[in-house]
Amino acid sequence: MQRLRCRCTLEFRRVLFRSAAVHQRIQKLTSNGVIRGFETLIDPSAVGYETCAYIGVFLTDPLQFDTVATELRKIPEVVEVHYTTGKYDLLIKLYARNNHHLLQLIHNSILGIVPGRTETLISFKEEFRRQVPIDGYNLEQ
Repeated sequence: MQRLRCRCTLEFRRVLFRSAAVHQRIQKLTSNGVIRGFETLIDPSAVGYETCAYIGVFLTDPLQFDTVATELRKIPEVVEVHYTTGKYDLLIKLYARNNHHLLQLIHNSILGIVPGRTETLISFKEEFRRQVPIDGYNLEQ
């Protein structure tokens, strides 16, 4: 019984030490701006959003970037907006309940905001998502 207590105490100390080290690392990464925050990931299909789409935007006036982004932020289904190089000026990611809802969002909301034309791509399935690796990041920076 005494041996078991000793083993349990040693294991508890080892776990506690690891926990403290992990906590310190997270604190340093947060302080250094590597970790910007923590979020809860919601499964869109679990709350009724079956269609994920990307909309490429060709702006007729590139000076409208900020205005368009500000207006797009008001549409709850729009989850990301990126300024891009290449084919599109902006790339929008949004979720809709279904294709009919997507069409309504495009016609009733997005086309009224975007001075230019759009191209829509529907995602059949998100295969994976991950964060960028931080292996080798120097905490002392």
